[in-house]
Amino acid sequence: MKTWKKAGLTALAGSLVATSAFAGAVTVSGTANLTYTANDGAQDYNTASNQTSTDGNRWGMNKSLSFSGSGELDNGWTVSVSQTLANGASTGIGMTLDMGDMGSLNYEGDTGARGIGKIKDMMPTADEDVGNGIDVDGTANTTGGLSGTVSGGTQGFHYSKAMDMIEVGIGYGPKGQTGSAQGGNNGAGGGASSSSAFIKVDPMDGLEIGLGVGEKQSATGGQVDDHDTVYITYVYGNLTVGYQQSNVDTYGTTADDEQTRWGLLYAVNDEISVSYQDHTNEDSTTSTDEEAKGYSASYTSGGITYKIHRNSADNVGNATAKESQHTEIGVTFAF
Repeated sequence: MKTWKKAGLTALAGSLVATSAFAGAVTVSGTANLTYTANDGAQDYNTASNQTSTDGNRWGMNKSLSFSGSGELDNGWTVSVSQTLANGASTGIGMTLDMGDMGSLNYEGDTGARGIGKIKDMMPTADEDVGNGIDVDGTANTTGGLSGTVSGGTQGFHYSKAMDMIEVGIGYGPKGQTGSAQGGNNGAGGGASSSSAFIKVDPMDGLEIGLGVGEKQSATGGQVDDHDTVYITYVYGNLTVGYQQSNVDTYGTTADDEQTRWGLLYAVNDEISVSYQDHTNEDSTTSTDEEAKGYSASYTSGGITYKIHRNSADNVGNATAKESQHTEIGVTFAF
């Protein structure tokens, strides 16, 4: 990681209407990830073109650079900004105001989870979650995926406050869920806004319990779907276990989802971990359950992480005979 001292940061201070200039630091960090991926089932059959073996070249690489800057205001609060570039394109633009004992307020203009989305999947894993890479129709853009996952939007505001053994979070995603440039808006017809909240409690060492509720913009214009989730995780020595249940009630239909997940993670030592996750989603309009399972492992040495996961799913989207399998082996370099 490289650090440059930058006096003033006056452009940032002026944008935030700060009372005076302040000294801050800008840091740059990055990662490079090389993977080998194999897809089977629905992912290896493109329904649009009626072709098999559609996954093509199985080698891929992703590289990212993250820029962050921070500074202290006259009243002791801290302002920080961040932006991530992945393969040359922006994937994360955020601004956070840390108000000390009053908590922190974050605005994300790109891809960050808001509110209940922060706890959408709390199951332990050594690599990716059980839904990673699952595709309902093999169109090579990961359409469909697993059902029943809650969300609070990706662009907008998130407030968080930690108090002893309790943490609360509140999210608000303005209608349209599309980030705007300074002084602009994203136009008319954005639909409904998303709002949600969660609470985490750590009543004893190793035990964490969480609950989240909210409303997310629906596919029906101007309406919202109801989301809620509850989870529990417990760490005992090298073993971590977790259980989570989520519900999505879709506006104007009886197609409501009830998702259940559980997971196990075992840390062999400080460098090696292995895990298993299980997923089931029940759709109220069909007797066909969506079922998935995933295995993963990771090994970390210094700034290098080697990882592998294998996910498989039956009846993807609660549709009979929709199968999908995803295997990925990768190495990540952090610098």
